[in-house]
Order: sequence, then structure tokens, then C-alpha cells
Amino acid sequence: MKVVEKQTLEALIGKDRGRKTFVEHEVKGLLRGMGVPVPQGVFLSKDEIAAGPDLAKSSVRALSYPLVAKVSSATITSKTDVQGVRVGLADAAQVKRALRELAAIEHAEGVLLEEMAPQGIEVIVGGIIDKQFGPVVMFGIGGIFVELFKDVSFGLAPMSEEDALILVKQVKGHVLLSGFRGRPSVDIEMLSTIIVRVSELMATGLIEEIDLNPVCLYPKGAIVLDAKMSILQS
Repeated sequence: MKVVEKQTLEALIGKDRGRKTFVEHEVKGLLRGMGVPVPQGVFLSKDEIAAGPDLAKSSVRALSYPLVAKVSSATITSKTDVQGVRVGLADAAQVKRALRELAAIEHAEGVLLEEMAPQGIEVIVGGIIDKQFGPVVMFGIGGIFVELFKDVSFGLAPMSEEDALILVKQVKGHVLLSGFRGRPSVDIEMLSTIIVRVSELMATGLIEEIDLNPVCLYPKGAIVLDAKMSILQS
């Protein structure tokens, strides 16, 4: 990992030494700085929403409809379980309503407002600290391949792009990425880059777990739709 990127991670952690879990917009900000593609978005705190969000300000106005709004909280483990996601928001009125509803959810710290991404092939990229092997990276094809077939692969961090390609090819569902049954192949180079960046984060020894789920892949490019990260407590 580049020194400047490790310093960025250390600065993020240093904002609150008592915190273990970082919320989605913080993790995505870190990823964006590392060249990992994430949706254009704006975080609005609970106080900003309570005061009446200014949807005319430049950061919000720069977003293109339709939008998705997601509750943000370090203590909410599943946004779906608390009905904390609103999709397909087509205008300012729908956005304001979604912001009010999501900010009212127990333990909400704010709301992340983002541009909706087009459909693509969904995969999962993650990292954990294994008790025996240390920092490892996980890859899997989204949907039933992970949930039903447990079709995932693991590799030691840090990784090269060649290592990342091997990791991808180890899952049975990798054929879906290379033009299965006439579908266009996805951008394997960008996927490899994302895997390498996650491996670099894990190799710092500062992170306990990171979960990018899903990562949406396209014929050209990719985008991380959701991201979670927890750090090791010193």
C-alpha cells in the first residue's frame, strides 16, 4: 500500500480512537481516494435533516436522478432489517420524504444519498484476519452462489493483480464473468484492481474486517454499492 494511502487510513481511524466500526460513506471516501469506483453521493447528518435539508446546495444538485437513500449508523448491521433503504427516488419531494423517514429510524446517524447504479453482475470482495494465516481476502459471485453454494475463494494479503485473477478463477461461478451464454464479459481488470486495493488495506494490519457487498461489474468499469469496515482495537 502506498504510504499516503496508509496515512489516509490512519487519519480516518484517528478521528475517533474509541470507534471500531466505520459507516458506509466513510469507507467509500477511503476507497474513492484509492481509485476504487463508488457512486456519487452526499452524506446528510441527522441534524442537517432535522433542520430541513438544502437540496439546492451544489453537492446535492450535482447528483443525477434517480437516487437511493440509505440510513447511516455504526450500530445498524443490516439496513434491510430496519427498512433503511429507499430506491428509485425521482424528485426532490421523494428525497425529502425518504430523508425524514430514514433519519427517524432508531440509532440513525444520518442518511447517505447516492445516484442509483445500473444493473450488472454482482460480486463480493472482502477481507478478514484469520487466526492461522493472518490477513486474507475473500471473493465470491453474488446472489445464490454465495448464499446457497458457498462458492467463495480466499487468498493471502497483499496480492498482485495476477494473484487477484487466480482468486477470481477459483470460484465455480467465474464463468458468469466471461460472457456466459452470450452475455457480455465484465471488466476483469477493474475487478482485479478492487481486489488488490482491498488486499492492501488488509495488509496494513489496521483492519479487522472489510466487506464490499455488492460490487457491481459492467463490460467497462465497476462500482462498489455497499461497504463496511471495522478496525482492530489497539
